Amino acid sequence: MPRSAPDHDSSVARRIKLRGLHILSTVVQSGSMAKAASHLAMTQPTISEAIADLEQVVGVRLLDRGPRGVTPTIYGDALLKRGLEAFDALNQGMRDVEFLAKPGAGDVWIGCGEPHIAGFVPAIIQRLAQHHPDVLVHVVVANAGDRDFRQLRERKLDLIIGRKLLPKVDDDLTLEILFEEQFVVVVGARSRWAGRRKLALAELLNERWIFGELNNTTQALISEAFLSDGLTLPEVGVVSTSMHLRFFLMATGQYVSAMPSSVVRYNADRWQLKTLPVDLGVTLPCGIITLRNRTLSPVVQLFIENARAVAKSIKNEAR
Repeated sequence: MPRSAPDHDSSVARRIKLRGLHILSTVVQSGSMAKAASHLAMTQPTISEAIADLEQVVGVRLLDRGPRGVTPTIYGDALLKRGLEAFDALNQGMRDVEFLAKPGAGDVWIGCGEPHIAGFVPAIIQRLAQHHPDVLVHVVVANAGDRDFRQLRERKLDLIIGRKLLPKVDDDLTLEILFEEQFVVVVGARSRWAGRRKLALAELLNERWIFGELNNTTQALISEAFLSDGLTLPEVGVVSTSMHLRFFLMATGQYVSAMPSSVVRYNADRWQLKTLPVDLGVTLPCGIITLRNRTLSPVVQLFIENARAVAKSIKNEAR
């Protein structure tokens, strides 16, 4: 009678334990056995033994040990990458169980830049809370325009809300465009420009402008609007990504800034903001970026559905 083929999945499950992968990950993140031991409340010999057992199971060296600490070998990197996927799959499974046990409940981890934190994202959260009050949303600053996808790739975030600045996103990511975002020139109601019905960009050249970080990709496009009109860049009074700081300063009537139209949509009344009749010619698509081939939990899908609904209202208003 022929022998049955070995159950490879069962064999791996018996030999490689989640505990060992967790210890390996902590050692790599900490950079040393001693720091990992302290973080995990274990003894250093226990850590060393767990790593040695794991190396014996896979048959290769997973860590290089040097005077500056430990670093993963190419084999260690490969195992950690798959291990991260395994932990993520298990975590997603637990989130599915939580959702099934209590429909409409669970956690969502999203990343976005300051402009979206100042308007679009709060609108999504507010709408989501009306229909699903048991959803807990965690918001982390992550700028897609600067290709800040590290936390998404590490599966610390479920999705990123940001703008598509390049012809294509990376192969391991997917992008769903939600709406086209126009950048507008904005002042406070006390500004001498607030009541103007016709205005040229050149007239604002000597005003004190608030720019985002000067090496920011979006800011570079705004700067290009001046250069394409044959102008020099305006005097920059403040450089900051903080939208709250921009609102506070523009309320004085002494500053000018360019920002996404959705930010003005949700903050014009509160901060008495006025959009000036100046066309910068800068429009960028806003969308949701996720990891390709990663199954999203039901509660994340709920968040995305509400994001689509809010985006639809923005598009309808812009028509």
